[in-house]
Amino acid sequence: MTDGISLDSDWNGLFIDGKWTDSESGETIAVEDPSTRESFAYVPRGTEADVDAAYEAASAAQSEWAATPPAQREEVIHSLLEAIDENHETIVELLAHEAGGSRMMGETSVHLAEDQAAEAATLPRRMKGTHVASNIPGKENIVEREPAGVVTVISPWNFPLNLSMRAVAPAIAAGNTVVLKPSTNTPITGGLLFAKLFEAAGLPDGVLNVVTGRGSEIGDRVASHPESNVVAFTGSTPVGRRVASLAAENLATPAMELGGNNAHIVTEDADLDNAIDAAVFGSFVHQGQVCISINRHLVHESIYDEYVERLVERAEAIPVGSAHDPNTVVGPIIDESQRDEMLEYVEETVEAGATLETGGSTVEIDGVVDSLVVAPTVLSDVTNDMSAACFEHFGPIAPVIPFSDIDEAVELANDTEYGLSGSVHAGGVGAGKEIADRLDTGMVHVNDQPINDEAHVPFSGTNASGMGGYNTEEFLNEITETKWVSLQHEPREYPF
Repeated sequence: MTDGISLDSDWNGLFIDGKWTDSESGETIAVEDPSTRESFAYVPRGTEADVDAAYEAASAAQSEWAATPPAQREEVIHSLLEAIDENHETIVELLAHEAGGSRMMGETSVHLAEDQAAEAATLPRRMKGTHVASNIPGKENIVEREPAGVVTVISPWNFPLNLSMRAVAPAIAAGNTVVLKPSTNTPITGGLLFAKLFEAAGLPDGVLNVVTGRGSEIGDRVASHPESNVVAFTGSTPVGRRVASLAAENLATPAMELGGNNAHIVTEDADLDNAIDAAVFGSFVHQGQVCISINRHLVHESIYDEYVERLVERAEAIPVGSAHDPNTVVGPIIDESQRDEMLEYVEETVEAGATLETGGSTVEIDGVVDSLVVAPTVLSDVTNDMSAACFEHFGPIAPVIPFSDIDEAVELANDTEYGLSGSVHAGGVGAGKEIADRLDTGMVHVNDQPINDEAHVPFSGTNASGMGGYNTEEFLNEITETKWVSLQHEPREYPF
């Protein structure tokens, strides 16, 4: 499996200790294309024994990799960047087939992955220690920064390339070894693809190990493995709580980016054109399957009707269909369970008194009647406690909620257990910043929408949206440990 990367590559192998191996089970899992509803690849159905083998390899390789000079680790990440660039088109194609990603989603994913890898390449030279003054005569205090050890990465299906890259590349660059467990829905672009890319980059054996399989069968073993020092997880809050608790049993550091219920606040002074442009992108890009997408539109009552009317008009004009059509903006939901859950939220919201302005049903594509494509949906007359608003719907759904003044808008926005991202349109940036400062969330974007990610800027949430952070020093702190070394340069006097 070393002859380049293509859609037709043989993906039926685990990557453990630098070798492509069969699963102990000998069984495979089909990878379904959400657009066609057909299987296009098969990956191993990993077992707990496979997981143990991956951690054994990672543990054995860690000390030597940690001792590798910074320039050499940096060179591997630069080679990874070259491999991504060389396989750009294949990666976009794989994301369409596996994640249902439109052309725009695929291109954005590759761009973000390159940004994340480039930032990771700077980490080997940034792992610096410090000197701290001592109260004891003749003592020199040195605080060193060292790799944490073995980092577990459990990645989701919605943006599998980036949400794996932001953990895997920094962890390896900082001198850790990695065991990567991708989502069952996206085992290639979230997992096995990384093995091929790092293999091409010349990564030593055992530094990256990839095990595919069903979370229900091997997830607990991955999250609770005694050889793991850090568990980096991205996914839903309920699953994240379990992963964090399992990691904590081994005193592994949990780095959790979990669910969101992000509000898009639009005041009566907002530039409505800009607010609508941001709303359409923030709600419907990648079918709304983004943890930082708009989950609720909070709009001042004086402009509410116009906002809803214009949002409906724009939603109905969005090209929908197969992810393989280059014109598609809203493609398929990842699978039936996700599709059915979000449509149930819409149905419950309408039953509770909301108005379905547009959408709310599936769309036939390429002769597939029971498709996974959900039409862009706008709901008006929504309240904060209705299903499509209080739950993270994770779909192309825009519930619009009115408010009477800024205090109410802030109260509504904060009335959730989540605190991941958000956005504010309030005319000038000063007025928007004042509102942003009152929101209990890890990230807020003024005169924009919530979907923003730059590898050199911290990315983190509050409350039920997670613990720890990604990007730059935020994640470097998660994947490294500090060690205090003191040097007593002259004899010390003791009291006895």
